Parts: sequence; structure tokens; C-alpha cells
Amino acid sequence: MVTVSQEAADKIIELRRQDGLTEDFSVRVAVKGGGCSGLMYDLNFASEPQAGDMIFEDKGVKVMVDKKSILYLAGTELQYSGGLNGKGFTFFNPNASRTCGCGESFAV
Repeated sequence: MVTVSQEAADKIIELRRQDGLTEDFSVRVAVKGGGCSGLMYDLNFASEPQAGDMIFEDKGVKVMVDKKSILYLAGTELQYSGGLNGKGFTFFNPNASRTCGCGESFAV
């Protein structure tokens, strides 16, 4: 399961509104090869699930994850930090053995 912090849920809803997207648009979270630690997170809006997607709902936000990515993301929380020292969206991933300094890539 992938969860969403309240701050991340609030920001997702705000961004969806700013982009003129309806509530039918979910957040798609995926893992792709790359980055300085070997794997990278990919985050975007999508209106339709793909075949085999797992769909989770937390704090009013639907999250879609493909079967391959859920192996790396099980138990992960999508977080958001704004403000002067904020990094934007980050992932608290208990499966990651190391992460890079920017928080956008990881290794298992």
C-alpha cells in the first residue's frame, strides 16, 4: 500500500485544481531506472488506470501504482514539505537501503 500525508494530499488537490483537472484524475507513482542511486520516483496525474495497476485511496487522493513498481513502493508514504526549506514532494520509503541527497532516487 502507498499512503499520502495530509500535507501531500492538500498539495495534490491544490495542483489538480490549478491544472484544471477533475477529481477523476489520480496520482500515478512509478519507479524507473536512473538517478544517482539507481532507481527514480516518477509522479504525475493520470485519468485512467493501466492494466494491472493497483489503486489505493488515502485522505481523498487516489494513487495508482503499476505491478512492478509496487515491489519497491510497498509501505511508502508520499509526503510534501513547502516553505523556505521545503523540498516539495518526497517519499518515505522503508524499502530503500540508501537515497541520494535530493531524495529523488534510491536503491534497495
